[in-house]
This record gives sequence, structure tokens and C-alpha cells, in this order.
Amino acid sequence: MNQIEFLILILLAVAALAQLALAVRVPYPIFLVLGGVGIGLVPGLPEIELAPEIIFLVFLPPLLNSAAFSSSPRDLRAHLRPIALLAVGLVLATMFAVALAAHYVIGLPWAAAFVLGAILAPTDPVAAEAIFRRLGVPGTVSTVVGGESLVNDGSALVAYRVAVTAVVTGSFSVVDAGIDFVVAAGGGILVGLIFARLVLPVWSRISDSSVLIMTSLLLPYVVYVLAEEVLHLSGILAVVAYGLYQGWHAPRLFSAASTRLQALSFWEMLTFILESLLFILIGLQFPAIVAGVSENTGWSALLLYATLVYAAVVGTRMLWFFTMPYMHPVFDRLLRSRYLRAPWQERLVMGWSGMRGGVSLAAALAVPLVVNGGDPFPGRDLILFITFCVILATLVLQGLTLPPLIKSLRLVGDEEAGKLMELEARLQAARAALERLKDPEAGEQVSEHSRRQMRESYEQRIQRYAAGIEAGGATEEYRGDSSAWRSWRRGLLAAERETILGLRNSGDISPEVMRRIEHDLDLEESRIGG
Repeated sequence: MNQIEFLILILLAVAALAQLALAVRVPYPIFLVLGGVGIGLVPGLPEIELAPEIIFLVFLPPLLNSAAFSSSPRDLRAHLRPIALLAVGLVLATMFAVALAAHYVIGLPWAAAFVLGAILAPTDPVAAEAIFRRLGVPGTVSTVVGGESLVNDGSALVAYRVAVTAVVTGSFSVVDAGIDFVVAAGGGILVGLIFARLVLPVWSRISDSSVLIMTSLLLPYVVYVLAEEVLHLSGILAVVAYGLYQGWHAPRLFSAASTRLQALSFWEMLTFILESLLFILIGLQFPAIVAGVSENTGWSALLLYATLVYAAVVGTRMLWFFTMPYMHPVFDRLLRSRYLRAPWQERLVMGWSGMRGGVSLAAALAVPLVVNGGDPFPGRDLILFITFCVILATLVLQGLTLPPLIKSLRLVGDEEAGKLMELEARLQAARAALERLKDPEAGEQVSEHSRRQMRESYEQRIQRYAAGIEAGGATEEYRGDSSAWRSWRRGLLAAERETILGLRNSGDISPEVMRRIEHDLDLEESRIGG
């Protein structure tokens, strides 16, 4: 079996494992990592070496751009203090805790121990976000965990770069490291914002939807390479800043609604494929990593080392969430602001959501083979093995236990408030359209009959939205009425589809005509909602 055939097999495995995860209600990253381990252990299959450049350059820019695009800058700003403390303070605390364990217990030199700490400092949001979407958690939990994972990749990799340089060159300066950290992180954010400000207005001049979607895919790569390779700043933070700016201004950038629908569908599929491939490729690295380290160290010692480092990673995170919040009164006085405190249940979930993933593995794989002078990088194989074990433990152990933990703590999501907010927004929008209909110059070429029909349609929407708001957004009675209405409307659309299909089968219309009408019917059904 050659590499292409093996890649096709992996893609088929991704589809099967994702569907199985959906059937048994388990976050799909867990199944994909375990499935990758299982596939990697099958004898006779070709080995896939996952070069770190593939993750950093191929996977990260679009995934980070997609995550930032769907995030709310307003919500991130509201929780800026805890996110900043997690993305910088917790990253450094985790790096130091892991370095202490790696040096005093495992015996790694200090510089190599700090490299391992920087590798394991950043969190991966995919598995936690998959659970949050399915079970529902308070908005604070989702915003803080998601915002932390967006930013801490960049800060951790800057620290990682400094630590690797210290090992390779044998020299280290705290002042220089601090300056490099601030310049790389701050410069990356600035590059992303400037790039977005200059480039995104051009979108409105692109009329072809295919060209626009291709441009939206390529620009995150461009800003990453510009920041990382050309300016030697944080490419990750540059992409995050670009994605946040893009997501906030995107509603005015698309020249047509159909283009926006196509772009969102494209990015949803691309994100799923890249995330799935990344997790299964993580699992596929297991045999090669084990082969590289098991020759020199016994299995009992290896597992003990991995367990201790995992305990340091998780313990530091839990300790942070149950000590640092008590420092907020001090920050309140210093910053002359007040931060809304989270209850201990939310802090426990946020602490247990710190899973590791592709960024940590890519950083471990990118550790140089030798240092200046030609000597092997100290403990490189051990760093790789421990990194993989911590990734596996956080994804599987914490991923499987996070749903029952959320349920046992009886955390309630913000779906009710979100539904009420949505109805109020829809009501205001419908009233604005109805007000526009009163303008005699608006649609003056349209017949009075069409204007009357449109007016009645908006009046019906306003009545429906107002009834939903009066019912509290999501009472059982309103849910039942809404469900019955959606079912009735889908039945009407199904009758239209059957008729159109029959006309095509009888030759009365061409397949192209059928597809155009079917597209309009699909758009109508997509507006009905779930």
C-alpha cells in the first residue's frame, strides 16, 4: 500500500470513527486519537512521519482563523483579564511546574526540562468545545476556555522558542527572553490587525464566489508566513488577530448572501476535515514514538515519568483556578475595575477542560536532533514520549469524564437567554423591514399586490417573534408550537420538492432548472431551524 492509498484509508477511517463517536455520544477527537493508535499498530501499513511544519503551516492557520472568526471580540474583551492571565501566567506556571518535575524526578537538564514545560503549556480547544456544544455550559466557561486556547498557543510557542535556543546555544538571558516574548507576541497581534485592515476591504470588490472563498482560505496562510517567517514574530497570534477582525467585519464584506452561505459551508467542512486528520495523525505517531524511547528506558519508569508530568500539568491548572480568582480584588484596585467572579463549579469545569493536542505534538516533533557542537539534544525521545502520553491522557481521560462532571455539577447553559436574545433581534429586524416598506420610494417598481403580500409576511413574523418573547423565549408551550410549525413547513417544502423531481423525471424541466429551484427550497428550509 502506497502513501496515497493509505491517506484514502485514513480519510475513510475518519468518517467511520466520527460517525461512531456521534452514535455513542463521545467527543470525536477521542475516537480519532485512539483510532489512529490502533491503525498505527497494524503491521504492514506504511509509516507516516508527521513533520512539525505540516501542523504549523498546513493545519494551524485555517483552524485558528476559523476559531477566531467564530469568536466574539466583545465577549473576549469582557473576559480579557482572566484570559490574559491564563494565556501568559498559567502558561509560565505550567512550564515551571513541568520543568521542576522533569529536572528533579526524570533528570532532564534544566533547559531541556523547560522545553518540555513549554511544549505542554498550551491547551487545545477542540475536544472541550465539542463537549460544550453538545451539553451546554455557561457562556463564561466557553468564552474563557476558548479565548485562552486561542492566545496561549502563541505565548507558549514564544516561550518554547526561547527554551530551545537556550538548549541549542547553551546560553540564556532573562532580559533578552522577556524582550523576545513581548516583541514576538505584541508584534504578531499588530501584524494581524494591520494586515486585516489593509486586505479585507478588497473582498467587497471580488464578485466571483469561488475566487472569494479561495482568497479567504489563502489569507490566513499569508499572514502566518508574513509574521512567522518574514518578520520572525508570532504567526499564531497574527492569525488569531486577523481572524477576530475578519469575523467582526465579515457581514459587510460579502457582496452576496449566496457567497456567504457557500463560504460558511466550505469553512465548516474544511475545519472538520483538518481537525479530524490532525487528531488521527496524532494517534498514528504512537508506534514511532514508542520505538524511539523504549530501547533505553524501562516501561515502568516511562509510565511513571509520564504520570508525574501529567499530574504536574493538571495539578498546576487546577491550583491556578482555585487560587488566582482570589487575587482579583487586588487587580480590581490596581486596574480600577471589577471582574465578575465565577462560581467554583464553573472554575472546576474550566480547570478540567485543559486538554492538549496538535500544537504540543508539533512542538515536540520540532525539537532539534542536535545542539551546537553536534551533541544529541538531551532527552529528545523522552520529551516526545511524555508529550504524547500527556496528550492522550488529557484527551481520553478528561474528555470522557468532562460530560458527567458537567452534568453532576448541574451547570446550565445560556440557551434560554440566547434564544430570547435571538427572538428580540429578529423582532427588531422585522420591524425595521416593515418600516422600510412604508417608504413610497422603496420598491416603487414593485406591484401593490406584492408589497401587500410582503407586508403581511413581516406582520406575521412580528406576531410570532413577539409571542415567543412573551412566552419567555422557550417555554414548553412555545416549543411545541414552534416544533409543529417547523414540521408543517417542512412538509410543504417536501411536497414542492417531489413535484419538481417529478417534472424533471418526466422531462418537463431540465436538471439545471430543477437544481436552481431546489437551491431556493433548500435556502428556505435552512431558515426554519432545528
